[in-house]
Amino acid sequence: MILLRRLLGDVLRRQRQRQGRTLREVSSSARVSLGYLSEVERGQKEASSELLSAICDALDVRMSELMREVSDELSLAELAQSAAAGETAREPVPAGVSAGVRPMLGSVSVAGVPPERVTIKAPSEAVDVVAA
Repeated sequence: MILLRRLLGDVLRRQRQRQGRTLREVSSSARVSLGYLSEVERGQKEASSELLSAICDALDVRMSELMREVSDELSLAELAQSAAAGETAREPVPAGVSAGVRPMLGSVSVAGVPPERVTIKAPSEAVDVVAA
């Protein structure tokens, strides 16, 4: 089962660590106890929208950016979960398809998007990325 609070905590921790900041610094700036912030980052506590807003302010990150990153992580986790379930079921390989080739899980068009704006983050075992 995918826990949203765990994904959210992972993203918050990465944001804080990218800035080279400590739990103590962020908790003080967000006016939340160090222990509670630590539990949120570890996915042990659900953060209210007010708390998330305070943490985002302390990290100088827009909540929409935070939620977008959480959404991306959730999508990848769902794809990995679907792929794992499909591999367990051992679906038959369609005629004409090599047994080593997995079907595409989905495709995204990035036509017209500058290359510096395209970021693909995926565990190599969960998603195949094919350049056209």
